[in-house]
Amino acid sequence: MRRTTVLTLFALIWFLLPLSLLAQTNVAAAIAHLEQVWADAQKAGDAANVAPLLADSFINTDVDGNRSGKSELLSNLKGGKWEHNEISDVKVMAYGDTAIATGAWSGKGVDGDGTKIDRNERWTDTWVKMKDGKWQCVASQQTSVKK
Repeated sequence: MRRTTVLTLFALIWFLLPLSLLAQTNVAAAIAHLEQVWADAQKAGDAANVAPLLADSFINTDVDGNRSGKSELLSNLKGGKWEHNEISDVKVMAYGDTAIATGAWSGKGVDGDGTKIDRNERWTDTWVKMKDGKWQCVASQQTSVKK
């Protein structure tokens, strides 16, 4: 009886572990895709495509330590003109209904408020799966990296 129980538990673990890893891989791919959608919209100055990706309570901390919310970030996206604006090295770790994405960004151009930009950054975004099943970014932080 005990041997049967142990074998049953082993079989259950053997079956569920790959499903768990597959779920984490799917979440990571979904978040990486959302990060690319955000980056493409930022490059195009298209705040409308970024808006649904951000929670209403979204908070951003920029390279200068300034905090802003969703509306400020979206406003700053409009009208940017970029020679170069790309993300790279995106890594995602999922923890249930939360995911942490990290990556690099390099940009050269003018952002939506007219500030000239020529820099490289590392960033960390925190994503949460909302009650409706959609993932939204709740917090973002950027750190300047020397060229």
